[in-house]
Amino acid sequence: MRFSKIHIFICLVVAASSGADRRATLVGRAKLAEQAERYEDMAAFMKEVCDMGGILQQEERNLLSVAYKNVIGPLRRALRITNSVQQKTADERKLKTIAEYKKGLEGKIKQVCDEVQEILIQLIKGAKVEADKSAYDRETAEKLEESHVFFLKMQGDYYRYEAEIEEKINGPVADKALNSYNSAIDAGPTLKPTHPMRLGLALNFLTFYYEIMNNPEKVCELAINAFNGAIAELDTLNEDSYKDSTLIMQLIRDNITLWNCDNGKDSDREG
Repeated sequence: MRFSKIHIFICLVVAASSGADRRATLVGRAKLAEQAERYEDMAAFMKEVCDMGGILQQEERNLLSVAYKNVIGPLRRALRITNSVQQKTADERKLKTIAEYKKGLEGKIKQVCDEVQEILIQLIKGAKVEADKSAYDRETAEKLEESHVFFLKMQGDYYRYEAEIEEKINGPVADKALNSYNSAIDAGPTLKPTHPMRLGLALNFLTFYYEIMNNPEKVCELAINAFNGAIAELDTLNEDSYKDSTLIMQLIRDNITLWNCDNGKDSDREG
């Protein structure tokens, strides 16, 4: 059976429309799951959106980030509490029970991290291909660059979460996190020092150097550079990003104070 060009064109349009409708439905479900605080459901919906291919819009990538951050956040907190209990326990039988529970938590954290990294590999590849194209106006090019940085930063974050389990300063997972954060910096050469994405990247990179690499000297150097760089261009901030940028700057300054005053405490303040 032969199909005319018009028939084929109509089929393609219908298929594209169906895909767009499905994508919109999944995004709507993810928003509903967020309101219901069903973050595992939210993550599953956004994973399906990512599996459909294409470049994620800003709203979609924010939903993806929020979903998985709220899936892994309780697991990380539970592991920190378990570690604290373990350090205060002397009874051998209790220590065995704690070790078994801790191993289960670590397995769940690694599972989530692996799932996110699998999603990000494709998103980073797609974002880089689009960002490398030159046939875009300036505004579109900046948005694509921001998207590329966003995914590389997120990749660094989830390698960092896994490195918390690895507990090795120069371990293979810590190296992957370092490479991802550095790649994110390199991918955003036109982002201003006051851009929320660049400040958020700086904040999480600082956390990585402090908590994983145990390098407070490097933390101070990077923090001062990021904060002073943003202060110098504060008057260039637009209304849309002023609140986000100044909030992250405050977090950077707060963490500098915290790290200088008490190097024995962890910081939960991230962008």
